Amino acid sequence: MKILGISAFYHDSAAAIIEDGIITAAAQEERFSRKKHDMGFPSSAIKFCLQETGSSLGTLDAVVFYDKPLLKFERLLETYYAFAPFGLKSFIKAIPVWVKEKMFLKKMIHDSLMEIEIYNKKNLTLLFPEHHLSHAASAFYPSPFEDSAILTIDGVGEWATASVCHGKGKDIKILQELRFPHSVGLLYSAFTYFLGFRVNSGEYKLMGLAPYGKHGSKEVSKYEEIIKKELVTIYDDGSIWLNQKYFDYATGLRMVHDKKWEKLFGFPIRSSESRLEQKHCDLGLAIQNVTEEIVIKLAYNAKKLTGSDYLCLAGGVALNCVANGKIVDEGIFKDIFIQPAAGDAGGAPGAALAAYHIYFERERIINKSVSDRMNGAFLGPEFSDHDVEIIVKKYDAKYAQMPDAELYPYVANLLANGNIIGWIQGKMEFGPRALGGRSILGDPRNAEMQKKLNLNIKYRESFRPFAPSVLAEDCSDYFELDSASPYMLLVKRVNSNRLKPLPEGYENFKLKEKLYYLRSDMPAITHIDFSARIQTVHRETNPKYWKLINAFKEKTGYAVVVNTSFNVRGEPIVCTPEDGFRCFMRTEMDYLVVNNFVFAKNDQKEWQEKDNWKEEFILD
Repeated sequence: MKILGISAFYHDSAAAIIEDGIITAAAQEERFSRKKHDMGFPSSAIKFCLQETGSSLGTLDAVVFYDKPLLKFERLLETYYAFAPFGLKSFIKAIPVWVKEKMFLKKMIHDSLMEIEIYNKKNLTLLFPEHHLSHAASAFYPSPFEDSAILTIDGVGEWATASVCHGKGKDIKILQELRFPHSVGLLYSAFTYFLGFRVNSGEYKLMGLAPYGKHGSKEVSKYEEIIKKELVTIYDDGSIWLNQKYFDYATGLRMVHDKKWEKLFGFPIRSSESRLEQKHCDLGLAIQNVTEEIVIKLAYNAKKLTGSDYLCLAGGVALNCVANGKIVDEGIFKDIFIQPAAGDAGGAPGAALAAYHIYFERERIINKSVSDRMNGAFLGPEFSDHDVEIIVKKYDAKYAQMPDAELYPYVANLLANGNIIGWIQGKMEFGPRALGGRSILGDPRNAEMQKKLNLNIKYRESFRPFAPSVLAEDCSDYFELDSASPYMLLVKRVNSNRLKPLPEGYENFKLKEKLYYLRSDMPAITHIDFSARIQTVHRETNPKYWKLINAFKEKTGYAVVVNTSFNVRGEPIVCTPEDGFRCFMRTEMDYLVVNNFVFAKNDQKEWQEKDNWKEEFILD
C-alpha cells in the first residue's frame, strides 16, 4: 500500500510517501524551489517522492492532506464573530482568500496534482485528518514504542494548540486538547516578534538568545512575574489562558499590541537589525523559562493521563530542544522520541501514517532492531558521481577524487588545520536540521570557529551557537547525556571536567566579551550557559559521517565536530551538488566535499556573485 502525504499553504510545505507503513521518501518544497519556508503546493517534493518510490498518482491508494480546512475556516469565522467589531481589517484581508481558494481546497489539490500527472480523480481517495492527529501520528508511528503518551504543541491547527494523546499499537486516542486562542506556540512567537525576529522562523534565534540573560537576576525574575501576572495564567496540568487584550494574532495583522507591550516591559519593540541589549536577553530568558515550565507541566499531565513510560513529541514547540532537555532531566518517562521534522513539514508523513493505520486499519509492526523508523531522517534526494561531473563541466571546477580510505583522513586533517568544509553526502535530511548529509563542518577546539562560521560563512547573528556532532559511543565523554540524540533535538551541558573556570566579575562582562570567552576545551560548540545542542552520530544510519568523525578522533583525540546546516542566512539548506557548489563559492568556505570529490577554494576561478553582507552589529 502506497500513500502520499501532503502539508501545504501555511509554511514549510512538504510531501512524503509511505509504503506499507514505512516512510520511504520525504522532502520539503523549499529545498527544490529555493524559497525558505515555502508554503506553496509541494509539486517538486511530490515529484521526487513519486520518482524515488517508482510510483504514479494513479497507483497510489490515497492522498492525504495534513489538516481539515473546513474546520479551520470554522475557527476563523467563530473567532472573528467573538472579537467583533475588532478585526475588521484582518477579516477583509483573510476571508476573500478563504472563499476563493481554501474553501475549495479539494479542487485545488486535484488541479495541482493534475499538473504533475494525469490521473482518474474518481479512483484516488483524498483524505483530511485533523492537524494535531497528523502531528501525533508523525511521532508515534515511527517511534520504537508499543505504548506511548503523545504530546503535540504548536501555534494552532484547526482549533487545537496542544494535545495529549495515547498511542497503543496501531491506535491513537486523543485525551485532551488546549484550544485557540490560548497557545504556548503563539505565546513564544509573540516574544519572537517583540524581540525583533521573524515569526515562524526566528523562534530558533530566541531560544539561542535566552542563555545570554542573567540567570537568577532581579531583571529576569521581574519579567517572569510580569508575564505570569499580565499575559498568561498557567494551570497545574500545563493548560494556559492568554490575556487577549495584549495580543493581536486572533483577529489582527500582527502578533501583539505593540504599545501595550512597550508599556508592560518598559522598552519598545526591537527592530530586526538593531543592537541586542541585556534587557532583550533577559526577556528572552524569562519567556524561555516560562515556556519550559508549561511544557514540563504538560509532560507530567501526559504521564498522568496515559500511565505510559514513554513519550512522543511533535509540533513546532517540540523543536525547542532546551525544553526537551528539561523534560529528560525531570525523569518523567523512561525514554522519549521527538519527530525530527516536528513542525508542519512533519504533517506530511504523519497524515499518511494516520491514514494507513487508522483509516485503512492496517496493523503496526515495530522493528526492534532499529531505534526508530525515520531512517536517520535521510529521506530526501541523493546524487550520483555523474551529477557532480556535470557541475564540474558547467563551472570548469577543479577537484580531486579519492577513495574512502583516503578521503576521511584527508578531510579530518583539513578540519584539524582550521578549514571549514561543506559536506554533501547521500540522501538529504528531512526536517530543519542538517545531520551530516548537507552540513558545514569545523573543528570544535578552534576558538575562532564560531565567529568565523557566523560572520564569514552563514552571514547571521554572532550570538547564535553551533551544534556538535559526536560519535554516539563517545557521547558521555563530552556531554551530560546518557541517551541517543540522533536528530539534534536535545540540549544538555558539556561535562564539567571540560569547562574552564569563569573569571571574577564575569557576570558584569559585556555581551560580546561573554560571547567569545573560552568556556571549555570545545569553545566552538559550548554555549554561554555551558550547554550544547547535541547530535549523536550512529554508524548504522550515517556510516560516511561516522567514519569522518572517527578519522577526526584518530587525528585529534576528539570524537566531535562542529555541524551547521549547509546554507546562508535567508536561504534553505542546499539540496543538489550545484546548490552546494554555488553556496561554497559565494562564501568563505575553504573546501567542498561531494561524494568523493574534493574542491579546494583556492583552485577555483574567481566567482563573480558574492555575499558581501555581514552582521557585526548584534551584541552590545
